[in-house]
Amino acid sequence: MGPLNNSGFVNAEDVARDEILAKVEIALLSVIFVSAAILNTTLLLVLWKQRKQMSRMRVFVFHLCLADLVVAFFQVCPQLMWDITDRFVGPDLVCRLVKYLQVLGMFSSTYMIVVMTVDRYQAVCNPMVKFQQTRTRLNIPVCIAWGISLLGSLPQVFIFSQVEVAPGVFDCWAKFIQPWGLQAYITWTTLVIFVVPVFIVVVCQVRICRAIHKNLYQKIQLQGSVIPPFPSRASGVAGMSKARVKTLKMTVVIVLVYIVCWAPFFTVQLWSAWDTHAPKESKSLSVCGCVSCVYYHFVVLYFKFLPK
Repeated sequence: MGPLNNSGFVNAEDVARDEILAKVEIALLSVIFVSAAILNTTLLLVLWKQRKQMSRMRVFVFHLCLADLVVAFFQVCPQLMWDITDRFVGPDLVCRLVKYLQVLGMFSSTYMIVVMTVDRYQAVCNPMVKFQQTRTRLNIPVCIAWGISLLGSLPQVFIFSQVEVAPGVFDCWAKFIQPWGLQAYITWTTLVIFVVPVFIVVVCQVRICRAIHKNLYQKIQLQGSVIPPFPSRASGVAGMSKARVKTLKMTVVIVLVYIVCWAPFFTVQLWSAWDTHAPKESKSLSVCGCVSCVYYHFVVLYFKFLPK
């Protein structure tokens, strides 16, 4: 939410906000902030207490909780205060820092889901390779996700700054090269935070489903035969434990929640950037994206906390 267009852009008209819409957004953001903070903190504490029995999946969910706390405290909370005051209150350094942390939350939450899905793909489709890498590469995917997030958020520091939008009135706005800067910024952000990650997770999920279907088909074909089945590329699929099945289902649901929650936001962002006649007061739709950091935990609870 917010990091793309909620603070306005230099050379854009500083229009008065819709007060009714602002009150609705303040109420929704308040509920989302409190829910996300409580749920993420609670799950984080539970996982931390069980850190000695931490499985790979729990490591990913632990860091997903950390990423969602970044979203809650540095994306939802600043936007909530911003909506209450109508203007950004703070110096230029705070403006740049808040904008950096806002996108950092989006990046980290997104790419934690990506590495978690890739990890499930490796476990199902390349079980032997996965087994060999379990001890030596336990935290490398998590480090990659955080590294991409930290680096990918850096442009925010140079794009946003405190700008005088009216005589004596300052706000945290973005400066873009005209006339293509805004379109390039939103298109690039949509690609790296939504399109590319969604493509990766969809490809992984499709291949997981194909591997499971192929292995089960081979198992059915070989039933009743005296010839023992030869190990296949997905030899670990047919005999998957209930915990692994739950893990796969949970991963699929988390991915679907992410896509459903963020698709409207990025769609409207692109529409607003590329269509000069599109309505500009579309920031409230970004609330849908923030709901995802709350829904993830209901997904975890639905699957009886976390499969080991």
